[in-house]
Formats: sequence, structure tokens, C-alpha cells
Amino acid sequence: MFAKKKNLRLLLTGGLPDPREPGVMVRTVAGGLLVQDRDIGRVSAAELKIVTKRQPSEAEIRDMLFAFTVCKHVKSNAIIYAKDGATVGIGAGQMSRVDSARIARRKAEDAAAAANKADPATIGSVCASDAFFPFADGLMQAAQAGATAVIQPRRLGARR
Repeated sequence: MFAKKKNLRLLLTGGLPDPREPGVMVRTVAGGLLVQDRDIGRVSAAELKIVTKRQPSEAEIRDMLFAFTVCKHVKSNAIIYAKDGATVGIGAGQMSRVDSARIARRKAEDAAAAANKADPATIGSVCASDAFFPFADGLMQAAQAGATAVIQPRRLGARR
């Protein structure tokens, strides 16, 4: 099959590194280097602390863990809406977590309009945040978008 391709170059790279392996990341910064451990942390369902009266469903837990993983790789003040193992809205890079939640919702609404769907996929979704919600306004945005469950990191300094 490859012999039929004209001007084809096949590169053998060997095995790819395991992203779960510990290591260090090195970045250049003005006047020096930033050296830090690679973020290999993962959250499992067993580690979740449910703080609401309503327990999330198994599907919501799966989607929250997925969204939280995606959230880890998005820029600051990341808000992710996910449903059925897929992202349906992403907002990030804003000074305000509420604005990121609004952007994520708007992206889902725009996608629904482009697909001629009546409702955005955020209806019945879950929401993930890369940091705890310091005020209720971000959670209210998620609820207004239609999210039924939220995952966020534990607030620093909070008791276990």
C-alpha cells in the first residue's frame, strides 16, 4: 500500500513515552527556567467527595471524571460541559470563572443552532472546573446551562 504512494516518507519513532510516567517539565521563562514535576495525577470515582444530598448517577460520575481530565489540559479558569463522554462546551482563559461558564454555554448554544437542534447539549450535561467555585454565581451559570452535576477540586485549606 505504501509503495503506491508517491513521495511518501515513513518515519519510525519507536514507542511513545507513557504520559503516566513521573518526570519533570522544563520551560524557559524570562531570566531562567521553570522546572516542575509532570502532572500525572488522576482522580478516580472512589476519591470523589459528594457534598450534595442528591447522589450523582454512574453516567454523571463517568462524565464528570472525563470533563475533569479535559479541564486539566485547558487554560486558566477552565469550565467544561460534558455529556455522554464528549465535551459539549468549553470556556477558558477569562479573568472570571463566570465568564468562562458563559462562554462554554454559548459555544454549546451556537453548536446547537448550527446543527438545527432546539436545545444545546448542555441540557443534562455535567460541569467541570479547574478550581473551586468561590461564589455561587459560577454554579448558577452551570445550572442555567442545564448541568445536573459539577466536579471541582477541593478548596485549598479546606478540611477533608
